[in-house]
Amino acid sequence: MSHTLLLMGPLLPSIMATLESTYTVHRYWEAADQPALLSKISADCTGVVTDGGRGVEAAVLEQLPGVKIVSVFGVGVDAVDLDYCAKQGIPVTNTPDVLSDDVADMAIALALSVSRQLVNGDAYARAGRWPTDGAMPLTRRVMGKRAGIFGMGSIGRALAKRLEGFDMQISYCNRSEKADSGYRFEPSLQALAESVDYLFVTASATPGSVGAVNAAVLDALGKDGYLINVSRGTLVDEPVLVSYLREGKIAGAGLDVFAAEPTIPEALFALDNVVLQPHNASGTWETREAMGKLVLDNLAAHFSDQPLLTPVS
Repeated sequence: MSHTLLLMGPLLPSIMATLESTYTVHRYWEAADQPALLSKISADCTGVVTDGGRGVEAAVLEQLPGVKIVSVFGVGVDAVDLDYCAKQGIPVTNTPDVLSDDVADMAIALALSVSRQLVNGDAYARAGRWPTDGAMPLTRRVMGKRAGIFGMGSIGRALAKRLEGFDMQISYCNRSEKADSGYRFEPSLQALAESVDYLFVTASATPGSVGAVNAAVLDALGKDGYLINVSRGTLVDEPVLVSYLREGKIAGAGLDVFAAEPTIPEALFALDNVVLQPHNASGTWETREAMGKLVLDNLAAHFSDQPLLTPVS
């Protein structure tokens, strides 16, 4: 007999096709009456599949007492009620590591884009300004600068490897020192920001990290510093960041994530010192397929009483 799953939001068509050919899947986001759907499947549903942005709240899980696993398509699990899951003994899995390279690539791309003004240069060229206005204003070099990484997990490590190719001095701030990293550990995020030209945010969103990049950290980064965020928008005090970018209190920012996605502060649209992406750092076919496979493999392991591949600790 097929296991019944609740799918909170759309995934890749190929992954949803495999899910729906293997399990009895109910699409929560398409239900005209979501409470009625939960009531209908309450006695049968044994698993929830969601993505890192949507997650699943306790109000949903409370209606599904038979759920024995929550499988997350993504690394971040801050949108999942982990306290409820822990109390109910519901394991949560995610998809770490398989997206680290693409996210690190995006962090580099954002740093280059905002420093070398690639978006503005493209607009300058397309508008025909080169023949009429001459060369565009000079930009900032990335090579040889000082990089600080907030969060030395798998993404942070992949990013550091790439930054080495730019001959950058690398420091990091993390909950604890990584003895095998080979980089300078700085326990204070503010002190880290004060000592670097680029502050890369790759930390997990936890209650302790929300709003960590605040006014004091941005003051420490200073008017010549750049902020690159490929983690979660909630790790940054977004209104303060917008203000600092508008007032030139930091040199610029490359942002893939925002506090209230998919909403982006409109004030950012008019600024030349910020490059924006729609939370797309892991958005390659290769990575999304690998993430989906890991979701499927975790479900298969659970339902065959095998150890989970990537349980959230």
